[in-house]
Amino acid sequence: MRRGFPRCRSSALRPATLEEGLARRRGLACDRGSATVWSVGAIAVLCVVFGVVLALGQAVVVRHRAAGGADLAALAAADHWAEGGEGACARAERVARAQGARLVRCLIVGETSDVTATAGRGPFAAEVRARAGPADLPFPGPEERSSPAEQPPSGPVDLPPPAPDPVEPAPVAPPAPRASPPAPPATAP
Repeated sequence: MRRGFPRCRSSALRPATLEEGLARRRGLACDRGSATVWSVGAIAVLCVVFGVVLALGQAVVVRHRAAGGADLAALAAADHWAEGGEGACARAERVARAQGARLVRCLIVGETSDVTATAGRGPFAAEVRARAGPADLPFPGPEERSSPAEQPPSGPVDLPPPAPDPVEPAPVAPPAPRASPPAPPATAP
């Protein structure tokens, strides 16, 4: 039995001279089966890339779940601020749980809520903070007001009635009834 590299069976790969045969035995053997090795390597690389894409997709889903839970929990807490901090935070906890998130922190200051929610586990955990409350008034702060005339109104503000929608057509009066045509003049015989 011979030692060394296996002989290539294809006649096209057999050495033509003795020197070529010796060179092949010294380390330049035929490449039979190398396509299989390259295929297995390419498949392994594709599997790793696919795993990374799946992990990134999972991270994005968890981040969106945490953001949705935090936003809705903040809105629920701000909507129930009159129940007190505990009641509003309990409502925020229920809403966050319904969204697949956990409420980490809840703070109610006046009518404004500030909550933090988390979703996911391990390396895919995401924590998002959200605030909700009434919109700020368009008036400047007390330190920026120069005269009493610029003070905001103290009671409800009467707004002018809304303007009519320009897209709606103006009402049209019904058409007047038609008069019957005049009778032909009578002729005498």
